[in-house]
Amino acid sequence: MALKTFKSYTKSTRGTVLVDRKNLWKGKPLKSLSYGTTSTGGRNNLGRITSRHKGAGHKQKYRQVDFYRKKDDIEAKIERIEYDPNRSSYVALIKYSDNQMSYIIAPNKINIGDTIVSGRNKEIKVGNCMPLSDIPPGTQVHNVELVEGGGGKLARSAGASVTLSGFDDEYAIIKLSSGESRKVRIGCKATIGTVSNPDQKNIKIGKAGRNRWKG
Repeated sequence: MALKTFKSYTKSTRGTVLVDRKNLWKGKPLKSLSYGTTSTGGRNNLGRITSRHKGAGHKQKYRQVDFYRKKDDIEAKIERIEYDPNRSSYVALIKYSDNQMSYIIAPNKINIGDTIVSGRNKEIKVGNCMPLSDIPPGTQVHNVELVEGGGGKLARSAGASVTLSGFDDEYAIIKLSSGESRKVRIGCKATIGTVSNPDQKNIKIGKAGRNRWKG
């Protein structure tokens, strides 16, 4: 995705930079894989405000994203790529060869019509999911499990990835973008590639509002 700028017709558009989403799906999310959420207004179960300056906003539907990728050895085709209001990355709707549909975090540089697969000893290809033991060192991965079968926990936000540095007996050494190194079991799954929407960090919402409380 590319960035788009605006002509400075107003003060607020002078510095505005947004991500161009013209190639994303324009329709609604898949009904069977989404449900409505309730706005809390920043309040907890006692009705006390715990997150200030939060309220109202547009209605959003939560997409049930598959962080587990447990359907092994069954190819899936990328049907469409969608914007998800609940996360910074995009989500991809995939259709398995047995006609089951699912949402996954969309990897960067993946296109509609591409095929992906999960399981042991698969091709090192963007979007494929496999245990860390089957991935060569130096590969960038995302949606990495911390516990075998526990679902991806690391590198799920826009543009995120970790690098598989090497192996130490039954553990894989992964290097995070912060420079930290962690050890996880080699049986934990990870998805090849980086997360979509890397330009999220370049967004500028333009001019800040005036301080209405200034005396």
